Amino acid sequence: MKKIIIMLVACISLNAAYVSAASISPQMIQQFKNLPRSEQERIARQYGIDPSQLSAQSTVSSSQTVGSPEVVTPRDAKPSAKDDANQEKAPLEEKIQLQRFGYEMFAGAPTTFAPTSDTPIPTDYMVGPGDTINVQLFGKESAQYNLTITRNGTLQFPELGPINAVGLTFSQLRDVISEKVKQQMIGVQANITMGDLRSIRVFIAGDAYKPGSYTISSLSTITQALFVSGGVSDIGSLRNIQLKRAGKVVATFDLYDLLLKGDSSHDVPLRSGDVIFIPAVGPSISVDGDVQRPAIYELKPKETLAQVLQMAAGVTAGAYPKSSTVERYNNNGLKSVISVDLTSTAGLQFVAQDGDYLRVKSASSDYDNAVTIIGAVVRPGAYQWQQGQKIASLLPSIGSDLLTGADLNYGLVIRETNKYGDIEVLQFSPAQAISAVESQDNLTLAPKDKIVIFNAADNLRNRYELNKLVNQRIKEIKVFSGTTNNDKALTGGDLFKSGFELASGVSKRTDVAGVVVEEQQTDTAASDAKIVASEVEKMLMHIFDDKDLIKVSAELNRNELLYPILAKLKRQTRAGNDIQIAAVNGQVRFSGPYPVAINATVADLITAAGGLSEGAYTKRAELSRVVTTAEDSSLTHQYVNLEDEISDKTHGKKIQSRDVITVMRIPEWQESQSVEIRGEVKFPGVYSIRRGETLEDVLQRAGGFTDNAYLSSAVFVRDSLKKQEEIEIRKFANQLRREIATKGLSSENSSINYADAQQMLNDLESIPAVGRLVIDLPAISLGVKQADLQLENKDILYVPSKKETVSIVGEVQHPSSHRYKDDLTINQYIKLAGGMRKRADDERVYVIKADGSVMLPDQSSWFSEDEKLSAGDTIVVPLDTEYKDNLTLWSQVTGIIYNSAVALAALGNL
Repeated sequence: MKKIIIMLVACISLNAAYVSAASISPQMIQQFKNLPRSEQERIARQYGIDPSQLSAQSTVSSSQTVGSPEVVTPRDAKPSAKDDANQEKAPLEEKIQLQRFGYEMFAGAPTTFAPTSDTPIPTDYMVGPGDTINVQLFGKESAQYNLTITRNGTLQFPELGPINAVGLTFSQLRDVISEKVKQQMIGVQANITMGDLRSIRVFIAGDAYKPGSYTISSLSTITQALFVSGGVSDIGSLRNIQLKRAGKVVATFDLYDLLLKGDSSHDVPLRSGDVIFIPAVGPSISVDGDVQRPAIYELKPKETLAQVLQMAAGVTAGAYPKSSTVERYNNNGLKSVISVDLTSTAGLQFVAQDGDYLRVKSASSDYDNAVTIIGAVVRPGAYQWQQGQKIASLLPSIGSDLLTGADLNYGLVIRETNKYGDIEVLQFSPAQAISAVESQDNLTLAPKDKIVIFNAADNLRNRYELNKLVNQRIKEIKVFSGTTNNDKALTGGDLFKSGFELASGVSKRTDVAGVVVEEQQTDTAASDAKIVASEVEKMLMHIFDDKDLIKVSAELNRNELLYPILAKLKRQTRAGNDIQIAAVNGQVRFSGPYPVAINATVADLITAAGGLSEGAYTKRAELSRVVTTAEDSSLTHQYVNLEDEISDKTHGKKIQSRDVITVMRIPEWQESQSVEIRGEVKFPGVYSIRRGETLEDVLQRAGGFTDNAYLSSAVFVRDSLKKQEEIEIRKFANQLRREIATKGLSSENSSINYADAQQMLNDLESIPAVGRLVIDLPAISLGVKQADLQLENKDILYVPSKKETVSIVGEVQHPSSHRYKDDLTINQYIKLAGGMRKRADDERVYVIKADGSVMLPDQSSWFSEDEKLSAGDTIVVPLDTEYKDNLTLWSQVTGIIYNSAVALAALGNL
């Protein structure tokens, strides 16, 4: 294989063109690459080639395509100090985005300076020494000549003699040669073409990317020479590129003419010895805002803002050029702001200066003649307002225009009342507005009105798209700030709801009476939560302008849709202008604060809260009202009859600022409650209960017990006890945490493994709560009132069938169950299980009775025959946690003896 590679290298060195055409296998090239570096260099020195040729050959062979060589490679664009000064007035995001115009044209550094030789020759090309003319004679005689123009400007033609080419273009020289051939060589015609072009040397000076001397084609122009040299540097001028010849400026070139207008008329051809001089960049202006091409533009003297706008390709459709500004430094070195109207002649003729910052403002996002609809509608968004337009004209059909589950009784119209943006709220019934077009609910709309339709329940909509939108914006914020996104913290659960609760001040408690009931947030999670809350609040405050949020507004619940309205009402409150917010508490579907609509009554406020809930007391509700005078403010209470208020809305009591309605519950009212009876009763099942009903009452309704029922083993489970046990488990875990932390800091217990302790606490907290209540069901069945108990909702009673076994568990040789015999003692049952193990704690044996109670045997005589067990009991032999095996015990004893001997020896030496 090495011989094959050497032959391959030799072929490449002898005939590169042949190798390019030959089929070289990639495996052979790979073998050459796999050779040691020293071996590659030895072969290269032996055959006089560059090893990189093989790499290039490998690329061509593998792709089988030949393209133009790369002339430039990307170069790092570093902003100049002038750019930084121009953008010092801009915010952070503008500093990052605004770039100098035109310099991206020279985004690379040159890699080759090969002169151009394959371009067509223009007829006005001026020939000179070094150019080659190809002449083919045909007719009476045939010949072919490659003639080169000598240094003195003559063309030596063998048959015709010298021909003077000085000052002639290629077209003129061709005519001269043709004419001479025609006159001096009868019957012969000539075909004259241009051969190899001469090379010229030009100098690139000034603020070029790579200034120096370059050899280029005689056809090259100013721009071609700039590309060869890598272009203009970051501080070079694009608008005043000078072509100097014999020390004089013969042409100036403005690259903006080429870039903005496509005008290359000043891109003149070069001659040998020419100097292209690039001066430093001149005055510049930064253009930002609503323009087509925000950038930093170089200025020529006395250029106006009209010309600057042409460079920036004009303003966008959403611009408001009437209120544009120019930031400029004055003579005292301080910033000043000049307002310019770019729609007026004076504003367009405003002369720009170096360092100016033109900011074209955006038009307002508010609609001039539109009505916006959000919430539980099929097509939310902005619609054209027309004179006399009503709600029914925008929402003509309940089934086609409102989403399923929309609240048909409560809708709002938010209307601006003055030029300050203050609002008032109008309440209507969507069902009445659509179905009864002549009703008062079909409100006449005004320009800029906002219509809000609510969901009848907060859990009707899938909030995936809403949370996806929030998550996307949070990621953009965190990426911009340079922080890392915690996807787990941001995407878990209802992101929007969590952010809204934190932003509105409603958050879950993480502890109850000092007992942790929710996992505490880490610092990172708390920081993420604040970002989410800030973004959610910002989105809600701009809900009528945020097109993305409007699209998913049907997923918002009632409190979220009301949040920006209530916030606006709070902000517009002034002295002498009471806040137009009232509240509803008690037996309503959605309690909380609500905007006070125009002419709203008690019935309207109840409707806003979703209506009365089951069990509401309609005969009397409490209305608390703040009465404010010039001297003081007091709170009064009065009662209203909700039946009368709801039946006669026209003459109902009007709602005022800060009113609070509290809807009572019907006396002795209870929600639907039930208990479940399972097992050995005649009619097991779920039974509805009334308040105060006892277990004995329900058992009688269940038909009593069957003959196979074993009352002593009954299991009674209560949901409230289960919750209490969960709190106690957490409380106990917290207590253990404090004890472990205290012992870990003490010198006596420095060997505590924190990871093991933490795992133990986690296992402890994961223990499921049972909620079992020990009851004396046999006594209840006999009618003993002291044993009976009142039932609660979701209680469960399980009456098992008769049991005839006793179980032995714990530190016994063979944990098992045995048939119950009334004459066997605890000790005898333990012996039936093989007896106790070495690590058993024989002093703490206890019995779990069939009813769930625990019996501790008499420690003085628990092996006696007097101890009686019942069927279904469980004997538990616990583990002795202080047990030490013999090896451990003797090692400790030996240590004690050794230490004592040392002490005695020490005392004997005294």
